[in-house]
Amino acid sequence: MTIFHKFRLFYVPFWQYLLIDMLMLAISFFVVLMWFPLSTQVPFTKYWIFALVFSAEWLIISYFTHRYIRVKKMRMGELLARLAAAAVMQFCCMLCYMYLISPDHNFSIFVLLTIWLVMLVTCLVYIILSHAYQYATYAEPEVERAPERGPQSVLHPAEFASEERANEIRESIIEEAGPEALAYLEKHISLFSSNTITLASQEIYNFKKLKYYNQDTIVNFMPLNQIRGINQMFGVVNDKLPDNGLFVCCFEPKSTTKKKILQRYPRVINRIVYAFVYLYKRVFPRLVMTSRLYFDITEGKNRILSRAEVLGRLCYCGFEIVDDHKVGDLRYVIARRSFRPQSVATKLYGLLIRLNRVGKDGREFQVYKFRTMHPYSEYLQAYIYQHYGLKESGKFSHDIRITTLGRCMRKNFIDEWPMIINVLAGDMKLVGVRPISKQYLSLYSPELQEKRLHHKPGLLPPFYADMPKTLPEIEASEMRYLTACEERGMYLTDLRYFGKILYNNLLAELKKSVL
Repeated sequence: MTIFHKFRLFYVPFWQYLLIDMLMLAISFFVVLMWFPLSTQVPFTKYWIFALVFSAEWLIISYFTHRYIRVKKMRMGELLARLAAAAVMQFCCMLCYMYLISPDHNFSIFVLLTIWLVMLVTCLVYIILSHAYQYATYAEPEVERAPERGPQSVLHPAEFASEERANEIRESIIEEAGPEALAYLEKHISLFSSNTITLASQEIYNFKKLKYYNQDTIVNFMPLNQIRGINQMFGVVNDKLPDNGLFVCCFEPKSTTKKKILQRYPRVINRIVYAFVYLYKRVFPRLVMTSRLYFDITEGKNRILSRAEVLGRLCYCGFEIVDDHKVGDLRYVIARRSFRPQSVATKLYGLLIRLNRVGKDGREFQVYKFRTMHPYSEYLQAYIYQHYGLKESGKFSHDIRITTLGRCMRKNFIDEWPMIINVLAGDMKLVGVRPISKQYLSLYSPELQEKRLHHKPGLLPPFYADMPKTLPEIEASEMRYLTACEERGMYLTDLRYFGKILYNNLLAELKKSVL
């Protein structure tokens, strides 16, 4: 592979690489002018123009040697080759300048020291970032999955425990989880069946030892907060259960963790403590560059988990939620095996997310938004609709997926700002019907579904111009807009709706300021 493979004269530079270079230049200039003798008392005053010229040349040369093209993997040989090519070209340019324009001995020293220092510091940064990136993105070996299968049944007919054995099981569960948990499980599953197995394990190995299709119910009393590789465990359980088999798990929800911390410490201090705990145990496990370090330090114990995340993980791993119930400090979930997922990899979530939406001609594309929901919430849409239904406005009547910060962002439409990327990419336009998922599109009338497919969705929907309150009113608003686009022309209609949207928002802000 050559240094300039897939040659492109112009490209969009990756801003992080550009920022690193600018930082390295600033550090190098400061070190050279501060600590190396250049026979002048005012090196910063004398050489600042040369420093600017040098920096501009370095950035331009680096751009055209493709040093600012983002690479998915840190290929050190390629990066260092590009760095060497840029340094040689910069040295030649400055050499010409020194001998043809300014044969200043001190300036020559300044140039050479700066070039060597920039290369040295940048090499060190590349090496550090390379090892850090490789460490952070190291993927643990996947858990061996069961082969594809057709419908299965439990291998042995169920036998029920004697009263003496049932009492022993009850005492064991009371000792492990408490009487409330026992009462809940007795009500919802066949707790004393020979095809039901109970464990309290955080080791995936103990689930792998189970025979395939030998139990139709698996119960784990170990809270998920203490388990590293939750998705892997769910995947193994999914393989061991027959079709429609039940899996029972438990976890301490985020709300309970927060309540404990707030009650343990004095006011004000408790909020600060919770903020640090939340950052460490909730945010760090989600980020690419901190996830592995977090799990290596904590072994995945005492994590903060939300209800939406746990339910979403189960749905992602091939289960459907039968019931979930708060028992003391823990929330128990009963899930039924529904399908075999293609993957049970751990998903990392940052602030910016991509969601599948239906665009023009039915083509699916991914919209960019700021995250306002708990991780894995995208797999809960059908569950939320089934259990909570819709309000008159067409939104879910009770959406457990949205975070506290997310509600604030949605209220002020901050979460939709990144969709400008989709507008620039051509998947959306400025004004148009809002991009929605297949699940949500299925709630619309067939006529509106068909009409929507002939138009691009937009960043500013007609909702903001008409201000409808119910789902039928939203459908009517979108139908009026799309019909106007077809009859009066898209550009004139978009311009008219843009004026209405602007007027409504200015009027709303004016009312707020008056009140």
